Amino acid sequence: MTKKILLTLALLLGFTAVSVPAEARTGFKRVAYFIQWGVYGRDYHVKDVDVTGAAAKLTHLNYAFGFVDATGSCYSSDPWADWQRPVPAEQSVDGVADAPGQALNGNLNQLRKLKAKHPGLKTLISLGGWTGSQHFSDAVLTAESRAALARSCIDMWLRGNLPGLEPGAGAGVFDGIDLDWEWPGSAGAEGNVIRPEDKRNFSLFVAELRAQLRAYSSRSLLTAFLPAAAAKIDSGYEVRQVFKHLDFATLQGYDLHGTWEPQTGHNGNLLNDRRDPNPVRYSVDQTVRDYLSRGAPARKLVIGVPAYGQGWTGVTGGGDGLYKPATGPAPGKWAPGSEDYKDLVAKPGKRYRDLRTGAMWLYDGNEFWSYDDPAMMLQKAAYIRLKGLGGSMLWSIDQDDTRASLTSALYTILR
Repeated sequence: MTKKILLTLALLLGFTAVSVPAEARTGFKRVAYFIQWGVYGRDYHVKDVDVTGAAAKLTHLNYAFGFVDATGSCYSSDPWADWQRPVPAEQSVDGVADAPGQALNGNLNQLRKLKAKHPGLKTLISLGGWTGSQHFSDAVLTAESRAALARSCIDMWLRGNLPGLEPGAGAGVFDGIDLDWEWPGSAGAEGNVIRPEDKRNFSLFVAELRAQLRAYSSRSLLTAFLPAAAAKIDSGYEVRQVFKHLDFATLQGYDLHGTWEPQTGHNGNLLNDRRDPNPVRYSVDQTVRDYLSRGAPARKLVIGVPAYGQGWTGVTGGGDGLYKPATGPAPGKWAPGSEDYKDLVAKPGKRYRDLRTGAMWLYDGNEFWSYDDPAMMLQKAAYIRLKGLGGSMLWSIDQDDTRASLTSALYTILR
């Protein structure tokens, strides 16, 4: 990264040149999520994090997801992918196939191999997610249940006492725990248990988990994924209290608009859009300001960036398609209304870019896709650096291209 690049991006973001230090600080977090289920239809393996060059440009890799069950214990939603599946040589980080009878197979053994090849890379087990947060509220309801859940998660994922394997077979794979409860005190997936007490109980659980992690190892990491909307922040989090116990938090910097809405919008705009007709205007910058005003330290805010786009179809309002009515979600390879960056780059249509908003989109007269490309990543990375924030988080690494273009753009600025 050169000072000239940073100065140019600073001016686009509204900073003055004098606000840019000659040598800004280093030590930024560069986090990415690896999805457990990617080894199936997506055919994306831990080895691919290495061969694309992404692993060398990351500081943390979050493994998604571990779940919490109805008894208030940690469990695996897919033991086959996690530790049972024999990995063939062509999918293995070191080119060596899993041998019959070895202690640990699957993604977890590959993560262990990846860490051996990249000793500076930290891995965390991420607990919850959209489909795995149903029982969090019950699990943290009392002091006893909070302590039991913390013990269960540390025992399984850090001590490596995995069901069906020898004790400690999975030890050393993970360096910490990432909490992805979606969401304390407010609606998430259908069927999630929600209580007003979630807000206080989340704080108490984070404190309990931190205490148990410290007793296990002083080097254990504790992070959390937190929402963008101010209403969800206020209903679910005692921000100042929670951040006392976190090494850092990753903020939702995407799904600011999506195909649950009847009109198009930005998936992850950096700054508020002057054209936005919505009564509440979302942006990454607005989310950052909301957390800072509630007592979060800037250096602990790691900004989520998307490696996918939100897409609508039936967008016939003319112009550039932005904030126009749509008939529904556009077809996607893996889900309606969603497409990976690596596939979006090949889609036909006209691309629009608004540097003052920090957003780009694709519109072909019918389909509208809001997504980030490497240039948008550079702008967001410059914002992170110039604001003195903690770093970036990519959801998810399998959606980047084979050259790790998005990961590399972030690395250019956030070294």
